[in-house]
Amino acid sequence: MANAIRALAMDAVERAKSGHPGMPLGMADVATVLFSRHLTFDPKHPTWPDRDRFVLSGGHGSMLLYSLLHLTGYEGFTIDQIRQFRQFGALAAGHPECDPHNGIETTTGPLGQGLGNAVGMALAERVLNARFGDALVNHSTYVMAGDGDLMEGISHEAASLAGHLKLHKLIVLYDDNGISIDGPTSLSTSDDVPGRFRSMGWDVQRVDGHDMAAVDAAIAAARLTDTPSLICCRTVIGFGAPTKAGTEGAHGAPLGAEEIEGVRQAIGWPHPPFEIPDAILRQWRSIGAAGQTERLAWESRLAAAEPERRDAFQAALDGRLPADLGRLIAHYKREAAAEQPKLATRQASGEVLAALLPAIPAMIGGSADLTGSNSAKPKGAAKVVAPGDYGGQFVHYGVREHAMAAAMNGLALHGGCIPYGGTFLIFADYCRPSIRLSSMMRQRVIYVMTHDSIGLGEDGPTHQPVEQLATLRAVPGLAVMRPADAVETAECWEIALRQADTPTVLALTRQSLPIHRVTHTDENLSARGAYVLADSPGARVTLLATGSEVSIAMAARELLEGEDIAVRVVSMPCWPLFDAQPRAYRESVIDPDCLLVAVEAGIRQGWDHYIGREGIFIGMSSFGISAPYPVLYKHFGITPNAIADTVKLRFK
Repeated sequence: MANAIRALAMDAVERAKSGHPGMPLGMADVATVLFSRHLTFDPKHPTWPDRDRFVLSGGHGSMLLYSLLHLTGYEGFTIDQIRQFRQFGALAAGHPECDPHNGIETTTGPLGQGLGNAVGMALAERVLNARFGDALVNHSTYVMAGDGDLMEGISHEAASLAGHLKLHKLIVLYDDNGISIDGPTSLSTSDDVPGRFRSMGWDVQRVDGHDMAAVDAAIAAARLTDTPSLICCRTVIGFGAPTKAGTEGAHGAPLGAEEIEGVRQAIGWPHPPFEIPDAILRQWRSIGAAGQTERLAWESRLAAAEPERRDAFQAALDGRLPADLGRLIAHYKREAAAEQPKLATRQASGEVLAALLPAIPAMIGGSADLTGSNSAKPKGAAKVVAPGDYGGQFVHYGVREHAMAAAMNGLALHGGCIPYGGTFLIFADYCRPSIRLSSMMRQRVIYVMTHDSIGLGEDGPTHQPVEQLATLRAVPGLAVMRPADAVETAECWEIALRQADTPTVLALTRQSLPIHRVTHTDENLSARGAYVLADSPGARVTLLATGSEVSIAMAARELLEGEDIAVRVVSMPCWPLFDAQPRAYRESVIDPDCLLVAVEAGIRQGWDHYIGREGIFIGMSSFGISAPYPVLYKHFGITPNAIADTVKLRFK
């Protein structure tokens, strides 16, 4: 059975003239034990909620996963799909791309990300178990990870978090083959990997990865621990290859016809490429069918559950939002318009969360050791998730931005959870690989990123975002929202929650801002991406602004109107939402016949799409400086007077 994996993998890589055969050949024995004796799954119902999750963190070894999916009977993974490995339109892409309906739980390839996702999946399992009980939620998360995964810094963060939280249903099978692309791992690392994981609270075992009985016993033991488990499986990369086994030559390139023939002889596999003997295929298919019994038993338990619990469980899995979400947001907006508090948008976000968290139990928040600064945990509104006590809605991620972001992807992928997590906007750079994958996988992950400009002041240029908004806006499918006041903040939260297939970055201020929309409307104006906030008949100038600079634009409008220059102010909290509007609406908001001026305490990149090359940009073209924020805005010329003076020069 293991040799069937090896044959499919090496033949598919050879046919594609591209791929990584070494890991599938080396880990085939471990994979066979896992799938045949421990993993609970049902290929006929691949998204069954209480299935075990399997994550191939070393996504370059994708043919290991695709072979298993074909052999166990996932309908999408026909033998033709295996033949089309790495070809246009094939399910068998170069690296696994998230497709739970075909057995792929997450997109992997950037090393370490799969491990980070798996920590989130294991956390989701524990959180949902605490809420719904063993009868409905009681499964494990298995990961295959290699040396590259464990060298990446994210693995340290993710493993440390998992160990601290005692996520005992997380089991990592480490492909300990001692080889990387450059050669022996001894070229670049001398870590004591088992010692490292033990120090982080993991149970650790070491086995011969080609001794199936030993692997079986190790997995069985790992399932009984009260901590996460690492099983170090000593393997030979490219197992069976006569000259390339155990070398970098088996890692990232086809073996070649001669070497493949040598593997066939070494493992006793005389069959032609892509041909699996019926007896072996039947064995594999019977393993795939075995999970049906477990699934049917679970369905019976679900049917027997109290109606209220069953409905709540299904609502969580469906990602359903409360019917009165719009009313909750409108209530907050109405109060803000009436009371007109001067709040930082991070504080407004905290107030909105205080209303949302009790109403949406699926929301699982957190912060990377900046809970108070991000206003990520309203007082009394969210119990903390702690080791052994998972019945909460807030995770203290510690100073682990990268792992936090990857774990949030895992929480979302698992289902039943709507994750949000806070840090400073400058540290989006630490989260970026995971943010990119959130977007690629179309997951509802909400990044609460505060201290969004030079407006944070004295912490200086190391902490003042300048280019971050532009670089985040460049990510396809990512909704970057920068609200101008408490009203827009509430609207942006509603949008982020309602966009079930879109990740969101909420860029929020440290400094306090006035309320601009003092007349309440139930309509979510921010959902249009941009709208006219203030207007004058015959406007000759349109000021476009986001976030904290909207108030500056409004003040500049007063100065210009005082000199008989009619001005329109447009608030633009979310560019892609505006770009998606009908052309007529966009042209009604941004009149191309006006002088167009963009105001944002970031770089110009991206603004020319709206203001053109001849438009005026008031913002940043360098890094910031350590000083109180009013001093900085004056120094960099982002003030009402500077805007007014620049505009007046155009009319001379």
